[in-house]
Amino acid sequence: MNGATDMNNSQLILHNALIVTMDTELHVFLNGGIVIENDRIIAVGQSSDIIRQYSSNSQEIIDLHGQFLLPGFINTHVHTSQQLARGIADDVDLLTWLHHRIWPYESNMTEEDSYISTLLCGIELIHSGVTCFAEAGGQHVSGMAKAVELLGLRACLTESIMDSGEGLPSSWGVRTADECIQSQKELHKKHNNTADGRIRIWFGIRQIMNSTDRLLLATRDASKQLKTGIHMHVAEIPSENEVVMQTREVDHGTVTYLEKIKFLTSNLLAAHSVWVNEKEIGFLSSCGVKVSHCPAAAMRMLGFAPIREMLDANVCVSLGTDGAPSNNRMSIVDEMYLASLINKGREVYTNGTTNPKLLPAESVLKMTTINAAKAVLWENDIGSLEVGKKADMIVINPSSWSMVPVHDCISSLVYCLRSENVVSVMCNGSWIMKNKKIMNVDEAEIISRAKHASKELLKRAGIQIPNRMNLI
Repeated sequence: MNGATDMNNSQLILHNALIVTMDTELHVFLNGGIVIENDRIIAVGQSSDIIRQYSSNSQEIIDLHGQFLLPGFINTHVHTSQQLARGIADDVDLLTWLHHRIWPYESNMTEEDSYISTLLCGIELIHSGVTCFAEAGGQHVSGMAKAVELLGLRACLTESIMDSGEGLPSSWGVRTADECIQSQKELHKKHNNTADGRIRIWFGIRQIMNSTDRLLLATRDASKQLKTGIHMHVAEIPSENEVVMQTREVDHGTVTYLEKIKFLTSNLLAAHSVWVNEKEIGFLSSCGVKVSHCPAAAMRMLGFAPIREMLDANVCVSLGTDGAPSNNRMSIVDEMYLASLINKGREVYTNGTTNPKLLPAESVLKMTTINAAKAVLWENDIGSLEVGKKADMIVINPSSWSMVPVHDCISSLVYCLRSENVVSVMCNGSWIMKNKKIMNVDEAEIISRAKHASKELLKRAGIQIPNRMNLI
């Protein structure tokens, strides 16, 4: 058993649980216990040892009756401001999606819209076991921060940043690179390390086609100065690479150009990264760039990222859901299942032979825990259940029709787990969902407010969804 012996403070014990630690040696305690003091873990071990050593001084002891205890899942690519846009851009190509649906929608958002959207998104994230997420870039970061603080989640928040490109709404097209950088510096000063340290502010680049070199290089330098991350959509579709080759005079595309201008750094989280070649995977690896793989969004609009090749090259790959208009489901649980399946399927398509051992369950689980913690630059505090780390964890009930019987707990977590099996969620030592009840907001009230806000927002944006069938 690992743990401290100082018992001067009140403590919480969770015991009689199957604990999947996701530590460096992937320890699993079949009957384990964990001790939490304030917001941190002070002991992990066999349940009997934990009870014997710590029960006399603990304020509360909870018997989990054989349920699973895991590190909180980390979603490394999500647009919380897009939650009110769920369903407005289904079955359309990417440029129609951006220019005629999403950008008009986002450019008409108020701070209150972003607040409500983030609350709604956060509720869904919590129900799927997420304790931390990386915002991919949206409107009104102050509204996001307000929602994150209330919900009790942990987050890396990012403003949507563009200073050039075709199709931008008029209110966005006038921003200079310097204005974009200054805006983000002000947000960093206002919100970074707030909400008991649960909120960090990152720099954002929406995509290379909407970024001048001035913006890219200033973003790189400012993020280094403030010791924070950069979140950017990278190599999403073939036409992106084609535009970069034509306008930036390189022989392949986005990653090649970013390497050329020395933008690739270890604090860069590259979302999607679908259309990269072997040489570019080498760039990502050597520069320490992290990649967020979003299986559902990839299958829907982008293509099949070379995840096996990235992992073979020691690129840190994590999982994200993307936003609601790209996926409709903000369930990282679903993404784990999809990640394993589509990458096995891609191997068949690419090589003409099956490889069922490709991307096994334990590798997928790493992508939502410890790899994801590295991707959001928070691995010293989260991503695994270890002494000294933050008490971010989830309780899973495996005794349901979707998971019974459990012969292999790790396999079951990836291939059988559903969001419905997530019963309780703790972040920073506090329960934010307990017995499937969201603790800090009225879920029904948020849903009602979201329905109203989404209708009003679409009216302001002038977005009309065409009828698919003969509605009466």
